[in-house]
Amino acid sequence: MSDGASISWSMAGDATRKPPVVMLHGGPGVPDYLGDVAAMVSDLAPTYRYFQRGTGQSVWRMRHTLARHVADLAELLEIWEAPRAIIVGHSYGADLACRFCLAHPEKVGALLLMCGPFVGDWRKADRAERNRRTTPAQRDRHRELDELRSRTEEQEQELLTLSWFTDHVDTEHGWEWAAQSAKQRRPINWSMNRDLGRDNRADPLDDHLDELRTRLPAAVEIIGGAGDPRPISALASLAERLEVPLTSIDNAGHEPWLEQPEAVRATVRRFVQREIAGAM
Repeated sequence: MSDGASISWSMAGDATRKPPVVMLHGGPGVPDYLGDVAAMVSDLAPTYRYFQRGTGQSVWRMRHTLARHVADLAELLEIWEAPRAIIVGHSYGADLACRFCLAHPEKVGALLLMCGPFVGDWRKADRAERNRRTTPAQRDRHRELDELRSRTEEQEQELLTLSWFTDHVDTEHGWEWAAQSAKQRRPINWSMNRDLGRDNRADPLDDHLDELRTRLPAAVEIIGGAGDPRPISALASLAERLEVPLTSIDNAGHEPWLEQPEAVRATVRRFVQREIAGAM
């Protein structure tokens, strides 16, 4: 990058085809995990993924800012020789996608927001639903681990599993998926998480929705898991505010491709195919 940072990225598909699809993973502070989603469309268009600075192989130990993360994506598009791209963001990645669209609307050919961004007063409902999905013993253990000044690797993975299993509707597999993620998405860059969280509180996306609506590309869609503890009503309010469609995936949580892979695959492919056809 222009400031000396190194960003690790990968591409699947035919790089000569345009426009490409760029996947923005969530977090903030965890490595990329969108391989399964990328595989759903990499036969249709070149599909790029990258570790946001400070995660995975993209080492960065200084302060993080939302503006710098937006600039990283702009520079990567230049490296990939992509004047415009189909941007797919998940969770925090959806927030980053919106902020990128605000700064560089000319570079966004289409925008697919998966399970985010969540704006407005949604956290109270999220906490209530997570409490409903956990036992008192699980809540006590989560609080105990969270309050430790330092944690072993085993304790860190247990804390993340307790934090993430409630993301899923499927109680039989939710713990298994969360435990697997707790191993694969380590280490968490907590300083990155704090820095970007502070930036977001200082300048919330909520304050820019009217401006964002004017800068959106013609093709925009929001996808949400109907069973995400983060209330689907918050995404419905966002869709209404931005005047874009919302697709709700039944019996799915915050990572709907795990619980309803075929429904997500059909939705994502339809969106990308439509944009590719319009660009030809």
